[in-house]
Amino acid sequence: METRSAAKKRKLLILYNQKDQVDDDDESEKSNRSRSIDRISDLPDAVLHHILFLLPIKNVAQTSVLSKRWRSIWSSFPDLDFTTLTRPPTKPHSSSSSKSLFQNSKETDFITQVLTLRDKHSDIRILRFGSRLSFSRLNGLIRLAIRRNVQELDVEVATEDYFNFPRCVIASDSLRIFKLKSRYPGFRLPPSSVMTSGFKSLHSLSLSRIVLYNQPSLCDMFGESAFPMLKKLSLDACFGLKYLRIGCRALEDLTLENCFQLQGLDVLGGKLERLRIVRCFDAYADKSWVKIGGPRLRIILWENNAITDSSSLDNLSSLQEASIGFFLLQEDISVAKLQSVSNLFMGLYHAHCLTLDTQCIEILSNSNYFAVYLHPFNNLKSLELHTGFNKNNVPGLACIFRSSPMLHTLTLNIINDYKIERRQWNKDLWEMSNSEEEKFWESQTQALRSFLQNLTVVKIQGFLECENEVSLAKFLLKHGKALQEMILCTGHCKARYSLQRQKIRSQMMGFSWASSNAKIAFH
Repeated sequence: METRSAAKKRKLLILYNQKDQVDDDDESEKSNRSRSIDRISDLPDAVLHHILFLLPIKNVAQTSVLSKRWRSIWSSFPDLDFTTLTRPPTKPHSSSSSKSLFQNSKETDFITQVLTLRDKHSDIRILRFGSRLSFSRLNGLIRLAIRRNVQELDVEVATEDYFNFPRCVIASDSLRIFKLKSRYPGFRLPPSSVMTSGFKSLHSLSLSRIVLYNQPSLCDMFGESAFPMLKKLSLDACFGLKYLRIGCRALEDLTLENCFQLQGLDVLGGKLERLRIVRCFDAYADKSWVKIGGPRLRIILWENNAITDSSSLDNLSSLQEASIGFFLLQEDISVAKLQSVSNLFMGLYHAHCLTLDTQCIEILSNSNYFAVYLHPFNNLKSLELHTGFNKNNVPGLACIFRSSPMLHTLTLNIINDYKIERRQWNKDLWEMSNSEEEKFWESQTQALRSFLQNLTVVKIQGFLECENEVSLAKFLLKHGKALQEMILCTGHCKARYSLQRQKIRSQMMGFSWASSNAKIAFH
């Protein structure tokens, strides 16, 4: 028989369980209500636009069917990147890859429809598309964008024939960034007077595959009075361009690529900070020249260019970083071109960081090229050299080391050409033969005294333990009083060579070191 106290406890337990059930039901109802609230739609338009910009344009368009709110978001969406409509090619270098970069006719119709039905009061911030279409249709798309006050316009186009530069963009007051890249055959520019009369608000201009035959006036298109707000300029594949003068007063970044017919270049910018010239100049021209001046110029990238007959680099007192590379023909280089190389290097003496390609090393190493004089790089702290590092390159390396008295970090990228025979280092045979490499480096000890007293870090990539590589490493260890770290990167090697390499490494560890703080690492 249940006692009175037990019955009371049982009733309390039932009431407690009932209360828990009610609380659980309330929580479930609250959870269901919270799930039904569309918190994303309550976000401001600017936040939703930012989120949607992370999605492909097709997915953004699909959100317009959700509600009136989302239709409004889509019709006012400011960043239209139609390049996401196409899939990237599976084989980038295949013959069909260029076609896959462009929309088909149906997708181009979609672009036209979006621009036509756009909210009249919603401006376009970014418009990007690539298409294969006629010039009239291209001009129509660009006109629609200009009417919507587009700020950044990025177009890559292929046409059946040459087309004229769309003049509707010239008078735009809203356009800040304009990129026009043409596939074959290219496009023509209007007269210089038309180009320089517009673009008053343009900050960045990029043009690719321009046809400039019989238009000599365009060489002065980028004068001081033209493009008053232009900060960044990129010109690629300018066919027929022989002379170019650039002096835009606000220009900070200039890139010039693939202008193989160029014979004369004059760059003068009071605010220019970065200059990149790649694969330019006519190597067969009777007289070619380059003149560069910029008190604020910090970075120069001079890559794979033909050597001009004259070079002048003036007032580069702010230069921090320079990378130099040449394209050399098989025939001998004239004395004028050698003097031009000297003048080019002389203009870089303020640099703090310098990279030289293998052609530079060959010019400085050839016994016929000692007309090239290197002005001391007294500010140089970091040096990177690309070289085949055969015995013919050794004089050029020494010449560069002598001109770098305050260098801290040296990086050698060895280009291993397996067509060139390189003697593997053998300690016993090497010491018995008293190698020429060792004699040469020892003869340079006094001339390289300042270089050896300041060098702190040495990194050699592509180190294969050949005679010339080991002899240089031994020389730097023996005389580098400030040396703290030497990193030798051998890369991948076959297993049968691993034992031999371990033997060579142990022998290198036994070399005499001038610095007690030096460490050597093999990677």
